[in-house]
Amino acid sequence: METKMNIAIGLSDILLISPIIALFLFSLIPITIKVLRGNKEQLPSATIVEALIGLALTAGLLIVFGGSGKTAFNGQLVFDGLTQWMGLIAVGAAAGGLILMYENPATRGNQLSELIFLAMNSIVGMLILVSAVDLLIIFIGLELMSLSLYLMIAMSHEQKISKEAAIKYFVLGSFASAIFLYGISFIFGTAGTVNLLDLMENAASLMGTNKLFLFGMAFIVIGFCFKVSIVPFHAWTPDVYQGSPTPLSSFMATAVKTASFAAFLRVIATKPLLGSQNLFDVLQWLAVITMTVGNVAALVQSNVKRTLAYSSISHSGYLLVGLITAGVSQNSAFGAGSVVFYLIAYGLMTTGSFAIISMIEKNENSTVQMENLAGFAKKQPLLAFCLTVFLLSLAGLPPTLGFFGKLYLFSSAVNEGLVWLALWGVINSVLSVYYYLRPIVMMYMREGECDVADDRSYATVVMVVVSALLILVLGLASGPLFQMIEKSLS
Repeated sequence: METKMNIAIGLSDILLISPIIALFLFSLIPITIKVLRGNKEQLPSATIVEALIGLALTAGLLIVFGGSGKTAFNGQLVFDGLTQWMGLIAVGAAAGGLILMYENPATRGNQLSELIFLAMNSIVGMLILVSAVDLLIIFIGLELMSLSLYLMIAMSHEQKISKEAAIKYFVLGSFASAIFLYGISFIFGTAGTVNLLDLMENAASLMGTNKLFLFGMAFIVIGFCFKVSIVPFHAWTPDVYQGSPTPLSSFMATAVKTASFAAFLRVIATKPLLGSQNLFDVLQWLAVITMTVGNVAALVQSNVKRTLAYSSISHSGYLLVGLITAGVSQNSAFGAGSVVFYLIAYGLMTTGSFAIISMIEKNENSTVQMENLAGFAKKQPLLAFCLTVFLLSLAGLPPTLGFFGKLYLFSSAVNEGLVWLALWGVINSVLSVYYYLRPIVMMYMREGECDVADDRSYATVVMVVVSALLILVLGLASGPLFQMIEKSLS
């Protein structure tokens, strides 16, 4: 039987995807100017200003059209509260990454226009990812985001470690994408649809009655677990974060993680966990193991970027707790809201931490070890204070935003009776305090000559100070912010 699907594209569809269109058009400006100038790079400041204007316009359009609750292209994309919040977090985190690219020696050079073009198209993939409710569209968003990243990492001026990181990321990423696509084929074969809005009606029952559907859903979960660094699919993370230029490590740790968790949340929101106790149990154990492995491995690291990479893995474990809660709760707005809230906090504190590392690096070949931070508080008291705020927030100490993020995540688990998950989260948070305090001890209690490599990194300094202030201010105003997020998701 032959079926035809007519997709009529109207003005409302164009308006809804206007953030994506605007971002893509602005991505063309720097690279077009370079072509017209005979392959001669324009001023780096002009390139970054054009990119940031594009991101600002995209954020504005997301605020206007992102939370309308409407669907576009026959229900392939949805523009609800989750699209709006996750899109804004991804765009904000990506803007921080672009500023670092502009002022970091490993990325600022003769190929800045190409790098910004790839970065902005990676963000286009993220915006597709956060709004897609069709598994094939999610796959397209994932690939657009990831393929741009592989090229960005390989373009680093550093010739050895970055190339190794790019190849590792590409090979493992391609393998994960193949698993994800294989899972989609099983979902379509058994359910007759790959639209998540349609699957919401019968995903739970199919999980319990159809082994092939369960198999397909498990493969899709594995694909997402790779993208967000869930153990045992995490092995690429420390090597790729260490080998990539620091601005790209920041970009991956924040913007990419946000978009990937948004799509993961959409899949889990179809309630497959209610139909399979086995998948529910496996995901809980993965959350616990991910938190623990990330934190234990971070304890023994001496390289600051590797420490933050393992920290990123542990935070994926915390976020998975929120995802599980949203997947089994009758009122999933609280669990989903806790994930969105935590990603806001995580984006601010991780971008800020990588930004300070970026300023300390002298060239594309330099690495920052723990002992290299000695004396930083004496040379740069403001930046040392900001890094202290970021690290204490990552550890989840009050009154920072990170503390309230963990509070809402673990509270959502307790509300659904998953007390043991919350308990493991608290234990791991206590465990993490040790390695987050090590850089603070180095900065304030050891003699040394650590300083920023270039004292003209004005944009990065402004971004760091603003991030630290937001962590403190939003921490104090966390209640109203969380209520606003929860209301928009319900």
